[in-house]
Amino acid sequence: MSKHEISNSDCVIDSRDVIARIEELEAIDGIQDKIDNRIENEDADELIALRKLAEEAEGYACDWKYGETLIRDSYWIDYVQELLYDIGALPKDIPNFLAIDWEKTAQNIQVDYTAVEFDGVTYWVR
Repeated sequence: MSKHEISNSDCVIDSRDVIARIEELEAIDGIQDKIDNRIENEDADELIALRKLAEEAEGYACDWKYGETLIRDSYWIDYVQELLYDIGALPKDIPNFLAIDWEKTAQNIQVDYTAVEFDGVTYWVR
């Protein structure tokens, strides 16, 4: 298993890992022939999906080569919550009796992101 292996079940994906995994897969002897001849192969299928993701996301993520974060749609609200605490927008010691509408907050932040597809799963990138 590669240290760069990427799955559409990952909550967060770093673009540099996508780039590295594409390079690893492209280095496999005969992989392009398998793609060109539509020969079923797990590595070839992964390479096709990652190339498609990279091609789509590069257009929206200006720092794709240097590291952009892709956030799985199902993880979006949790990601926003962590982000707001990490950047200091909210103190970490908010009393638990205060209710924050995380869904609405996540929707408000999502307008700065673009949806991209990775093998049938929506990810958000900025």
